[in-house]
Amino acid sequence: MSGISIEQTLGDARAINPDIDCVQHDVHADMKLLKQIARWCERYTPLVALSGKDGLFLNITGCVHLFGGEKAMLEDIMVRLKAQGFAVRLGIANTAGAAWALSRYGDCMIAPQNARALLEPLPLDALRLSKTTVRELAQLGFKTIGCLADLPRAPIAARFGNEVLLRLDQALGREDEALSPFQPAAELVHEKRFSDPVVHEDGIRATILILAKQLALRLEERGLGMRKCKLLLFRADGEVTFLEVEASIPMRDAKRIAALFDERLANLRDEWDAGFGFDVVQLSILRSERLEARQEDMITGCLSQEKLSRLVDHLSARLGSDRVQVYQTTATHIPERRSSLAPAMHNQPQQAATEKTDTAIRPILLFPRPELTEVMAEVPEGPPIRFRWRKAQYEVTCFEGPERIACEWWKDGRNAHTRDYFRIETSEGCRLWLFRYGLYERETDAPKWYVQGIFA
Repeated sequence: MSGISIEQTLGDARAINPDIDCVQHDVHADMKLLKQIARWCERYTPLVALSGKDGLFLNITGCVHLFGGEKAMLEDIMVRLKAQGFAVRLGIANTAGAAWALSRYGDCMIAPQNARALLEPLPLDALRLSKTTVRELAQLGFKTIGCLADLPRAPIAARFGNEVLLRLDQALGREDEALSPFQPAAELVHEKRFSDPVVHEDGIRATILILAKQLALRLEERGLGMRKCKLLLFRADGEVTFLEVEASIPMRDAKRIAALFDERLANLRDEWDAGFGFDVVQLSILRSERLEARQEDMITGCLSQEKLSRLVDHLSARLGSDRVQVYQTTATHIPERRSSLAPAMHNQPQQAATEKTDTAIRPILLFPRPELTEVMAEVPEGPPIRFRWRKAQYEVTCFEGPERIACEWWKDGRNAHTRDYFRIETSEGCRLWLFRYGLYERETDAPKWYVQGIFA
């Protein structure tokens, strides 16, 4: 175009065309736009992969008949993308390498079963080789793919490595090429296409319920339950809105699935922009688990655990899964680390089995952080006799212990000290949990004392 070529300096380009516009290249913005186009292409197939910084691979196996054939699909993609302002080149072939070559260097967009005849006259750049390799091959007189197709393989591999042969075999279908989808492939997908785009939110909600019922039947056939579900709303002008919901336990109730999306749609009410309407609504199952039949309660009609799960699901859908949290236990002996907050969606609270003991060995109230106290003992390694805590003096009337808990050196380092815990009772009747931090003369010469919690 006007004598301007790739990798040409800006000065040379302006010398050829003084009226040329110059815009700083934003690589991150280009990649963001490419990912948006990839998400839009999921209306044709769920298997969309990125191809470098300027292309996409679409695995349309089993999807072509939904659009009236390969030619009709290509025309639909081209018309829609051009309407959005993009310059598009497309190609369909049995291999990803052949489709890449045809879309960039070929005259035919749809290759027959054997695409070799179309690939042979194409330049070596169509094999996705490095520029250095193409230049070295050109110096030896190799200009097209056909020049390499029937040559002995050993000399080529010895001279240029395996890259040339690998790309050639991938283009001709001799070697399989694995593509990594841009989004995780959905286990089950159902969609609804509209000849007249739907605009109203009530129409979207009704469509979600219809699709959820179809997915529920497929899940029931497989004995599975939904754990994560995604909704894609394809707007007529190319914008794509996607929402995801999760379930704390596997489920396949269509009304419950639709209700979770109702919560998400309610959050988008202020930002809801249907534009010219949505012409495709797609609902897919991203993750599922085995769901066995369970006996429901005869009075309430559902299981008690299911009631809690419903509450967690609705709150997580409305507020966000990270904002609905529960306490969970962790595998550690350090008391203040025994519990932590985690999303309730992935950590359902369970009824803990309690052992019947005559004496509580852990306090009712455990402080988030141990509180420093001043303690007097008969001997440095002995139990406390009196201590000062929170500006008050206490006398110890009886005690139990010590209970020794070693440090977690893999977290706190090898300089962390051992703890000796004592359950003590004061003259006022307070029962506290104290510990001495550090073994006398073995770990420290001045052990410190802390109050960890209160029994009563």
